[in-house]
Amino acid sequence: MKTIIIEENHKKRNRSPFLEWLFYMVGYALILITISVIFPKTMQIDHKYFGLWALFAAILISILNRTIKPVLVWLTLPLTALTLGFFYPFINVIILQIVDVLLGSHFEIQGFMMSFLIAILISLMNMLMDELVMKPILGKE
Repeated sequence: MKTIIIEENHKKRNRSPFLEWLFYMVGYALILITISVIFPKTMQIDHKYFGLWALFAAILISILNRTIKPVLVWLTLPLTALTLGFFYPFINVIILQIVDVLLGSHFEIQGFMMSFLIAILISLMNMLMDELVMKPILGKE
């Protein structure tokens, strides 16, 4: 016979989806601004209005990740399986190129390698944000 003890002192923290989304948007925008400052010839963001265009780009990346990315993942599943998952980061590159086209001269990425670097940095930021911010602060499980 097993005995299950339930602790009532353990309180679950409330998750705020808006706060979680806001943390990710600020993280995306900071990565985009940092890359545009470090590599000014290969990535340009319009720095007018104190980084507003970087925030627009981050919001577009988030929207495209929720809408178009699942379709792209499904369409490229055979190629991703054949390459043992190495093609998956290229989906993020495609998302970044779509944002580049949508924002026009306010957000420009020259070259495939810069898009790939940004996609890798955004993926790393997502992992770090989950481990260091979302779980400890917001109580995401």
